[in-house]
Amino acid sequence: MPEVMIEARKVHRSYRIAKKSIEVLHGIDLSIRKGEKVFLCGPSGAGKSTLLYTLAGLERPESGSIHIAGEDLYSLAPKKQAAFRNKHIGYIFQNYLLLPELTALENVLVPGAIGGIDARDAAMAALKRVGLAKRAEHLPAELSGGEQQRVAIARALVNHPPVVFADEPTGNLDSRNSEEIMELLLGLTNEGAATLVVVTHDEALANRGDRKLIIKDGKITDAGIARSSV
Repeated sequence: MPEVMIEARKVHRSYRIAKKSIEVLHGIDLSIRKGEKVFLCGPSGAGKSTLLYTLAGLERPESGSIHIAGEDLYSLAPKKQAAFRNKHIGYIFQNYLLLPELTALENVLVPGAIGGIDARDAAMAALKRVGLAKRAEHLPAELSGGEQQRVAIARALVNHPPVVFADEPTGNLDSRNSEEIMELLLGLTNEGAATLVVVTHDEALANRGDRKLIIKDGKITDAGIARSSV
Protein backbone atom coordinates (compact mmCIF):
# COMPACT_ATOMS: atom_id res chain seq x y z
CA MET A 1 0.00 0.00 0.00
CA PRO A 2 1.54 3.38 -1.03
CA GLU A 3 2.32 5.78 1.76
CA VAL A 4 -0.09 8.60 2.62
CA MET A 5 1.06 11.86 1.02
CA ILE A 6 -1.79 14.20 2.08
CA GLU A 7 -3.77 13.82 5.27
CA ALA A 8 -6.46 16.15 6.61
CA ARG A 9 -8.05 15.62 10.00
CA LYS A 10 -11.15 17.41 11.35
CA VAL A 11 -10.56 20.49 9.18
CA HIS A 12 -12.93 23.41 9.69
CA ARG A 13 -12.82 26.63 7.66
CA SER A 14 -15.23 29.56 7.71
CA TYR A 15 -15.55 33.06 6.30
CA ARG A 16 -16.96 36.15 7.94
CA ILE A 17 -19.37 38.24 5.89
CA ALA A 18 -20.36 41.40 7.72
CA LYS A 19 -21.20 40.12 11.22
CA LYS A 20 -22.11 36.62 10.09
CA SER A 21 -19.72 33.63 10.09
CA ILE A 22 -20.33 31.07 7.36
CA GLU A 23 -18.66 27.69 7.82
CA VAL A 24 -17.42 26.33 4.51
CA LEU A 25 -15.59 23.17 5.57
CA HIS A 26 -17.28 21.04 8.23
CA GLY A 27 -14.72 18.73 9.84
CA ILE A 28 -13.11 17.31 6.69
CA ASP A 29 -11.21 14.01 7.07
CA LEU A 30 -9.21 12.95 4.03
CA SER A 31 -6.24 10.74 3.12
CA ILE A 32 -4.59 10.72 -0.32
CA ARG A 33 -1.85 8.25 -1.17
CA LYS A 34 1.48 8.98 -2.80
CA GLY A 35 1.09 9.15 -6.58
CA GLU A 36 -2.71 9.09 -6.45
CA LYS A 37 -4.74 11.23 -8.87
CA VAL A 38 -7.83 12.57 -7.04
CA PHE A 39 -10.59 14.78 -8.45
CA LEU A 40 -12.81 16.94 -6.23
CA CYS A 41 -16.32 17.47 -7.61
CA GLY A 42 -19.51 19.06 -6.35
CA PRO A 43 -21.88 22.01 -6.87
CA SER A 44 -20.74 25.63 -6.83
CA GLY A 45 -20.23 26.88 -3.31
CA ALA A 46 -19.73 23.38 -1.90
CA GLY A 47 -16.24 24.17 -0.63
CA LYS A 48 -14.09 22.53 -3.32
CA SER A 49 -11.68 25.42 -3.90
CA THR A 50 -11.58 26.29 -0.20
CA LEU A 51 -10.55 22.72 0.57
CA LEU A 52 -7.88 22.83 -2.13
CA TYR A 53 -6.47 26.13 -0.82
CA THR A 54 -6.45 24.75 2.70
CA LEU A 55 -4.73 21.51 1.71
CA ALA A 56 -2.09 23.50 -0.19
CA GLY A 57 -1.23 25.79 2.72
CA LEU A 58 -2.81 28.88 1.19
CA GLU A 59 -5.68 29.27 3.68
CA ARG A 60 -5.26 28.39 7.35
CA PRO A 61 -8.13 26.35 8.85
CA GLU A 62 -9.81 27.44 12.07
CA SER A 63 -9.13 23.98 13.48
CA GLY A 64 -7.82 20.63 12.38
CA SER A 65 -4.54 19.59 10.80
CA ILE A 66 -3.05 19.14 7.33
CA HIS A 67 -0.03 16.90 6.83
CA ILE A 68 1.90 16.87 3.54
CA ALA A 69 4.63 14.23 3.20
CA GLY A 70 4.42 13.76 6.96
CA GLU A 71 4.92 17.47 7.73
CA ASP A 72 2.32 19.30 9.82
CA LEU A 73 1.87 22.18 7.39
CA TYR A 74 0.25 24.74 9.66
CA SER A 75 2.59 24.12 12.58
CA LEU A 76 5.48 25.56 10.56
CA ALA A 77 6.64 29.15 11.02
CA PRO A 78 5.61 31.35 8.04
CA LYS A 79 9.06 31.38 6.37
CA LYS A 80 9.50 27.62 6.79
CA GLN A 81 5.99 27.00 5.51
CA ALA A 82 6.66 29.13 2.42
CA ALA A 83 9.92 27.26 1.77
CA PHE A 84 8.16 23.92 2.24
CA ARG A 85 5.41 24.87 -0.23
CA ASN A 86 7.97 26.06 -2.78
CA LYS A 87 9.82 22.75 -2.63
CA HIS A 88 7.00 20.25 -2.18
CA ILE A 89 3.85 21.79 -3.71
CA GLY A 90 2.93 22.95 -7.20
CA TYR A 91 -0.30 24.92 -7.68
CA ILE A 92 -2.18 25.58 -10.93
CA PHE A 93 -4.87 28.28 -10.91
CA GLN A 94 -7.92 28.48 -13.15
CA ASN A 95 -7.00 32.01 -14.24
CA TYR A 96 -3.33 31.08 -14.78
CA LEU A 97 -2.07 34.01 -12.62
CA LEU A 98 0.96 34.58 -14.81
CA LEU A 99 2.86 37.81 -14.19
CA PRO A 100 1.93 39.91 -17.24
CA GLU A 101 5.23 41.81 -17.45
CA LEU A 102 7.30 38.60 -17.52
CA THR A 103 7.89 36.30 -20.49
CA ALA A 104 6.80 32.68 -20.42
CA LEU A 105 10.33 31.64 -19.45
CA GLU A 106 10.57 34.27 -16.72
CA ASN A 107 7.22 33.15 -15.26
CA VAL A 108 8.48 29.56 -15.07
CA LEU A 109 11.68 30.83 -13.39
CA VAL A 110 9.72 32.33 -10.48
CA PRO A 111 9.66 29.25 -8.18
CA GLY A 112 13.41 28.82 -8.57
CA ALA A 113 14.01 32.49 -7.88
CA ILE A 114 11.93 32.24 -4.70
CA GLY A 115 14.10 29.32 -3.62
CA GLY A 116 17.29 31.18 -4.50
CA ILE A 117 18.11 28.83 -7.36
CA ASP A 118 19.18 29.70 -10.91
CA ALA A 119 16.81 27.30 -12.66
CA ARG A 120 17.02 28.59 -16.26
CA ASP A 121 17.89 25.17 -17.70
CA ALA A 122 15.11 23.51 -15.68
CA ALA A 123 12.63 26.21 -16.76
CA MET A 124 13.47 25.75 -20.43
CA ALA A 125 13.17 21.99 -20.01
CA ALA A 126 9.74 22.46 -18.38
CA LEU A 127 8.56 24.65 -21.26
CA LYS A 128 9.80 22.04 -23.71
CA ARG A 129 7.83 19.35 -21.87
CA VAL A 130 4.62 21.36 -22.31
CA GLY A 131 5.39 22.09 -25.97
CA LEU A 132 6.20 25.79 -25.61
CA ALA A 133 9.97 26.01 -26.01
CA LYS A 134 9.53 28.21 -29.09
CA ARG A 135 7.25 30.60 -27.15
CA ALA A 136 9.65 31.12 -24.23
CA GLU A 137 10.21 34.82 -24.91
CA HIS A 138 6.54 35.70 -25.42
CA LEU A 139 4.54 37.65 -22.86
CA PRO A 140 1.29 36.14 -21.52
CA ALA A 141 -0.78 38.60 -23.58
CA GLU A 142 0.82 37.13 -26.71
CA LEU A 143 -0.26 33.59 -25.82
CA SER A 144 -3.61 31.85 -26.18
CA GLY A 145 -5.52 30.65 -23.11
CA GLY A 146 -4.35 27.09 -23.65
CA GLU A 147 -0.74 28.25 -24.00
CA GLN A 148 -0.98 30.34 -20.84
CA GLN A 149 -2.24 27.31 -18.92
CA ARG A 150 0.67 25.28 -20.30
CA VAL A 151 3.05 27.92 -18.94
CA ALA A 152 1.25 27.71 -15.59
CA ILE A 153 1.70 23.93 -15.60
CA ALA A 154 5.39 24.28 -16.43
CA ARG A 155 5.77 26.77 -13.55
CA ALA A 156 3.99 24.41 -11.13
CA LEU A 157 6.14 21.44 -12.13
CA VAL A 158 9.55 23.07 -12.63
CA ASN A 159 10.74 22.18 -9.12
CA HIS A 160 9.47 18.59 -9.53
CA PRO A 161 7.16 18.86 -6.49
CA PRO A 162 5.77 15.60 -5.09
CA VAL A 163 2.31 17.18 -4.76
CA VAL A 164 0.40 19.19 -7.39
CA PHE A 165 -2.91 20.98 -6.81
CA ALA A 166 -5.01 22.31 -9.70
CA ASP A 167 -8.11 24.49 -9.27
CA GLU A 168 -10.40 24.16 -12.31
CA PRO A 169 -7.37 24.05 -14.65
CA THR A 170 -9.60 23.72 -17.72
CA GLY A 171 -12.39 26.04 -16.55
CA ASN A 172 -11.52 28.83 -19.01
CA LEU A 173 -10.75 26.58 -21.99
CA ASP A 174 -12.79 25.09 -24.80
CA SER A 175 -13.38 21.33 -24.94
CA ARG A 176 -10.43 20.58 -27.24
CA ASN A 177 -7.96 22.55 -25.13
CA SER A 178 -9.49 21.12 -21.94
CA GLU A 179 -8.80 17.58 -23.09
CA GLU A 180 -5.26 18.45 -24.18
CA ILE A 181 -4.45 20.22 -20.91
CA MET A 182 -5.79 17.38 -18.77
CA GLU A 183 -3.94 14.80 -20.85
CA LEU A 184 -0.75 16.83 -20.42
CA LEU A 185 -1.24 17.32 -16.69
CA LEU A 186 -1.97 13.64 -16.04
CA GLY A 187 0.93 12.57 -18.23
CA LEU A 188 3.48 14.85 -16.59
CA THR A 189 2.41 14.06 -13.05
CA ASN A 190 2.45 10.32 -13.83
CA GLU A 191 5.91 10.76 -15.31
CA GLY A 192 7.12 12.37 -12.08
CA ALA A 193 5.07 10.04 -9.82
CA ALA A 194 3.49 13.15 -8.29
CA THR A 195 0.30 13.17 -6.25
CA LEU A 196 -2.35 15.22 -8.08
CA VAL A 197 -5.49 16.81 -6.62
CA VAL A 198 -7.81 18.57 -9.08
CA VAL A 199 -10.98 20.60 -8.53
CA THR A 200 -13.29 20.30 -11.52
CA HIS A 201 -16.96 20.60 -12.43
CA ASP A 202 -16.42 18.37 -15.47
CA GLU A 203 -17.52 14.81 -14.61
CA ALA A 204 -15.89 13.39 -17.74
CA LEU A 205 -12.52 14.81 -16.72
CA ALA A 206 -13.01 13.63 -13.14
CA ASN A 207 -13.39 10.07 -14.37
CA ARG A 208 -9.80 10.23 -15.65
CA GLY A 209 -8.42 10.04 -12.12
CA ASP A 210 -7.90 7.23 -9.63
CA ARG A 211 -10.58 8.51 -7.26
CA LYS A 212 -13.42 11.02 -7.33
CA LEU A 213 -14.54 12.80 -4.17
CA ILE A 214 -17.93 14.50 -4.07
CA ILE A 215 -18.15 17.56 -1.82
CA LYS A 216 -21.48 18.99 -0.75
CA ASP A 217 -22.18 21.56 1.97
CA GLY A 218 -18.57 21.46 3.11
CA LYS A 219 -18.45 17.70 3.62
CA ILE A 220 -17.16 14.81 1.56
CA THR A 221 -20.36 12.90 0.89
CA ASP A 222 -19.04 10.24 -1.46
CA ALA A 223 -15.68 8.79 -2.44
CA GLY A 224 -15.71 6.62 -5.51
CA ILE A 225 -13.10 4.79 -7.56
CA ALA A 226 -12.92 6.46 -10.94
CA ARG A 227 -10.72 3.84 -12.55
CA SER A 228 -11.04 0.11 -12.10
CA SER A 229 -7.28 -0.24 -11.80
CA VAL A 230 -7.28 1.38 -8.34
